Parts: sequence; structure tokens; C-alpha cells
Amino acid sequence: MQFIDHANIKVRGGSGGDGIVSFRREKYVPAGGPSGGDGGNGGKVIFQADSNLQTLLDFKFRQLIFAEDGRRGGPNKCTGASGKDLILKVPCGTEVRHSTTGVIFGDLTVDGETLVIAFGGKGGHGNAHYLSNRNRAPEKFTEGRPGEEWELNLELKLLAEVGIIGLPNAGKSTLISALSSAKPKIADYPFTTLIPNLGVVPKPSGDGVVFADIPGLIAGAALGVGLGHEFLRHIERTKLLIHLVDVSSPDPLTDIQIIENELLAYGNGLIERPRILVFSKKELLQETSQEEILKKLQNIEIGDPLFISSVMNDGLDLLLNLIWEKLVS
Repeated sequence: MQFIDHANIKVRGGSGGDGIVSFRREKYVPAGGPSGGDGGNGGKVIFQADSNLQTLLDFKFRQLIFAEDGRRGGPNKCTGASGKDLILKVPCGTEVRHSTTGVIFGDLTVDGETLVIAFGGKGGHGNAHYLSNRNRAPEKFTEGRPGEEWELNLELKLLAEVGIIGLPNAGKSTLISALSSAKPKIADYPFTTLIPNLGVVPKPSGDGVVFADIPGLIAGAALGVGLGHEFLRHIERTKLLIHLVDVSSPDPLTDIQIIENELLAYGNGLIERPRILVFSKKELLQETSQEEILKKLQNIEIGDPLFISSVMNDGLDLLLNLIWEKLVS
């Protein structure tokens, strides 16, 4: 299954049915009068959040979406049938925007939550509607009105409480696989991860917390360089970020600054998000090297770093305890 996290579509509510001109014709009723019925209303287009969906793939090849039109009225003052509402299911975390103005119509974050995005047109009136003392045989009717029409941008932002960020090959996928049952693709070359990976990590209380492994950022990601800019939106909803740094890097301090600069450049409050600085691949580090790294980080304001080894399961319990504390505070 492809991971599609944005889509451009056009939706339209159903058009209302036309009213009709009709006169009652019955035996022994010499002046039956007008009996043209009203048209039915057009159907609505409704978005509904569905926790079973993880991608906007359904909208990649379905970009023109119309609800059912209302039926025209009938004789004997029969109102036409209304068009059926069209319910479009989207993943939880889908934001619906107007394509041109950028105005947010809705943000569907709860399973089952609905958003009426395009109302159907009202049905037209039949000639029975225009009967009056002055006009006993009206031949006037009105056409149904068109439904609302919008060009929309759908954007999926993952609902994860904890986001794992860092440069390519920092060990993000290895960490999420060690903490949860997620099985991301892992290799010893950059950009192994091409889509965000989600994993549920159980808390001591028994409930689970969703972690997201965000594909590697590089310098200029916030401006569209590399892969990271495509997925920065997915950490907008997180409560906590784990900033992962490879201890075997020639210059860990520069690695840290690259990611911090990208968070600042992207905006949306990411630079203000609580973060835990974590050095991965501790098994490759000597004790003297760890002390040298700590000396270089004295001016870093993220907080005291942790040193872990996801492969050796070293320091993960300490990391999780700190994460639970941060999420509560």
C-alpha cells in the first residue's frame, strides 16, 4: 500500500431537482387545480474520520467527487426524492483546506468524527406552490439549485504523541523497532526510511503511546530539500520529540544544529516543542569519547543528553521513563 499524505480534489453537493407544472385531472373533479410537486434536495458531501485508514490513497485517482442529485417533482403534489449523501472516509488526522485561500474547513482527529463539506442544492418548487386567490391555475415552477462546489486540499498529519527525528541513518527506525512491535525497513545506508513508521509503545499503566519515526531530515529540508520536508507536517501534532544523534558522526554538534535549524525554519511552533536529546549507537562509543561529547554540548539548551544502544537494549528503560515523565508534565 502506498503512503499518500496529501491530495487535491474537487467536491460538489448534488443539485436540487426541478419542480414541475401539473394539473389534477380526475373524474368528477372539474377544477382540480395545480398539483405539480417540488423537486428533491441534492445530497451532501460528508467527510468521516476512520481509524482503520492510514493513507489518502483513495483520493489519488478520484479527484472529482459529486453527491447524488435530487429527483424532479411529480404530479399529485409528490415531492421528488432527495439525493443520497456521499460519505467519504479519511484517516484520522486529516486536515481539510480550501485549495486557493488555505482556509481550514475542518480537522478530523477523532474516529467517527464527521464534517459536512458541501451542501446539496435546494429542490425547486412545483406549480402547486404558487396557487393563490389571484392565480388559480399557475403555470410557474422553479428549477433546482446547484450544490456547493469546492476545490480542496487534503493533508494527513499523523496522530503520534512522540516523534523521533534526526539526520539520515541516525538509528530512528532501529529505535522504534526496539521500543515497539513495528517492523520498519532497516539498512546501513541513508534514506532507508521513505515513509513515516508508526509504533505503539505500552506504558506502565497499560495503555499505549504512538511513536512516529520521521524520515531523515537534511540541511534545507524545511525549504524543500531532500525527503524530510514532505514529512515535517507529521510532527506538528506531537507532544514530545526525541532528537536522535549518531555518536559515530564526525561532528555530532553540527548534526544537532542542522536539525534545530530545520525546526526553526519550518515554524508552526516546532522549535518550542519539548525535546529529548539522545545519542544512539552507544556500543560504538568509548568512555573517553562520551566525556568529550558532553563537554562540547555545554552550551546546548535542549537538556542533558542520554546515551543509548537500541541494538544492545542499553539505556532504553531510562529513555522511556523520561518520556513518560515529559508526557505527564
